[in-house]
Amino acid sequence: MKLVTAVIKPHKWEDARAALEAAGVTGMTVSEVSGYGRQKGHKEVYRGAEYDVTLVPKLRLEIVVADDAEADALVAAIVGSAATGQIGDGKVWVTPVESAVRVRTGERDEGAL
Repeated sequence: MKLVTAVIKPHKWEDARAALEAAGVTGMTVSEVSGYGRQKGHKEVYRGAEYDVTLVPKLRLEIVVADDAEADALVAAIVGSAATGQIGDGKVWVTPVESAVRVRTGERDEGAL
């Protein structure tokens, strides 16, 4: 099993959701998060005053899939739908999952997906 985690810009959520549903995703966890990358945030102007935005709002998507092929398809769907070509588009990473348990039934591993 693999955990696909992505951090994307909030305005790309609908595009990413549609792409993931087209790829066959039946469940995911989405969280509102904040952070920064190499640029350490950015500057904005509000009512003529410039201020630093150090924590940029993002969405974090988490999806557990059964195998590498499914994970590769999801990564391609996320990158294809969330990319704007601008700095701060986000990141996607894939990590192994040793075990999963469905709380309601006690099913384990792939049966829990």
